[in-house]
Amino acid sequence: MHLNIVSEASFPWLSTMILLAVVSALVLWLVKPLRNQARHIALGLSLLVAVTYVIAVVTEFDVANAGTIQLAETYSWIPQIGVSLAWGINGMGAVMIAMAVFLVPVVILASRGEVDDERAAGYMAWILFLEAIIIGLFAARDLFVFYVLFELMIIPIFFMIGRYGKGTNRAKAAMKFLIYSLVGGLIMLVGVIAVYGYGPGGAGGFMIDNLATGLQISAGTQMWIFLSFFIAFAIKAPMWPVHTWLPDAAQEAPAGTSALLVGILDKMGTFGMIAICLPLFPQAAGEASGIIMILAVTSIIWGACMAIASKDLMRLVAYTSVSHFGFMVLGIFSGSSMAMAGAILYMVAHGIGTAGLFLAVGFLGQRGKSHLIADYGGWQRVTPVLAAFFMISGLATIALPGLSGFIPEFMVLMGTFQVNAAAALIAVIGVVLAAVYILWPYQRAFTGPRPQVTVKDLDGREKTVMGVLVAAMLALGFFPAPALDAINPVAESYVTYTAEVEAATEGSTK
Repeated sequence: MHLNIVSEASFPWLSTMILLAVVSALVLWLVKPLRNQARHIALGLSLLVAVTYVIAVVTEFDVANAGTIQLAETYSWIPQIGVSLAWGINGMGAVMIAMAVFLVPVVILASRGEVDDERAAGYMAWILFLEAIIIGLFAARDLFVFYVLFELMIIPIFFMIGRYGKGTNRAKAAMKFLIYSLVGGLIMLVGVIAVYGYGPGGAGGFMIDNLATGLQISAGTQMWIFLSFFIAFAIKAPMWPVHTWLPDAAQEAPAGTSALLVGILDKMGTFGMIAICLPLFPQAAGEASGIIMILAVTSIIWGACMAIASKDLMRLVAYTSVSHFGFMVLGIFSGSSMAMAGAILYMVAHGIGTAGLFLAVGFLGQRGKSHLIADYGGWQRVTPVLAAFFMISGLATIALPGLSGFIPEFMVLMGTFQVNAAAALIAVIGVVLAAVYILWPYQRAFTGPRPQVTVKDLDGREKTVMGVLVAAMLALGFFPAPALDAINPVAESYVTYTAEVEAATEGSTK
């Protein structure tokens, strides 16, 4: 599969965004006089990154050619082993970065009350540093650079959980996240080395588009290398049964950290499956698709059941994400371009809806000093606006028509049904269970007699945070066409290429 580059960027937009986020983080770390206004400065700088991205997309990204790499930049980094700092995005990368630069300012705006003022500068710096890594990962065209950034993003999340979390087990949760991530990364490293050894080598030896056409691997070897990448991405996604780090991390981390972790960073797992596993190992991906779809369906049902059983709202939202990632993986490996496009759109819709849920639970916890469902009841009577935003975010995640989750989930199920009706029908059970894991907790926490508490409903800043997220949910629900215009060519190219390789392989064995 060759990813044609439309043109080199007329201006280094992606490098500028990455450097801007890194420099912003360093400024907040090192310039002490600015620390008292860390939140305002971080918000302004993150908005500057977002504006830069909007300008880049509006002026240079051609949606008509969204299946190809655009805004491309290439700089030699370690020529002795063929490593380049190479950036570029197709339609999938474009919508994923758009989600990231949208959510980061929202999380920063929501952060007051989660982290005290004395430590706010450090927390804001980690968020901005994380944003730089996120942009780099979604834009990386060099496999070595992708791997380095994939490992590097462990550092900010580790500290954002372990240092800034409020739970009593935050250190343990941070260490569990670290161990799972490092194990996945080390497994992937074996694959990275193997890919280079079997690849064309030389200048550009780690370029993903070169590797997609230059790998000379037998079917058995390809499967082992594919698994080294897939396992790492499955841990990051997370998929059953390598998902157990996520509920602990979400329970102990600040709500904003959980929103970024699940809303954006965990998408590196599904993004990597599409951008790396499919073009580099199409034959292995096709052969493993049946087992992977079984794991995906298991994730859907298991995550939903565990969410229903959860007593802690943060763990509940985390388990709902395990279920949702099952839908994404199902779409990716179904072999249907409709399901693939739905899976990519699902990544964006899930990021926004889940961020809304985590932040709503965070606002509730700041008032009730707990995330346990049993500690609430009747809170709709004292915080009606908060209750409404929680419900809307929850309905978006369970695919209510008109909200962000409906179109992608419908596309995944319809596309999968066309190629594997059994898997799609079992996945529908997850849709039914989703209604239970959102509506039942809402009933227990927000309905009933008025509680004997004196708390205020959401203030103007919090309403702005939730209002922006709900507006995005509505926009994706009613007007998904612009995003799908960018996504569909990417989905079609990957599915077509995988099918062509499978057909060629079958033909050669006859």
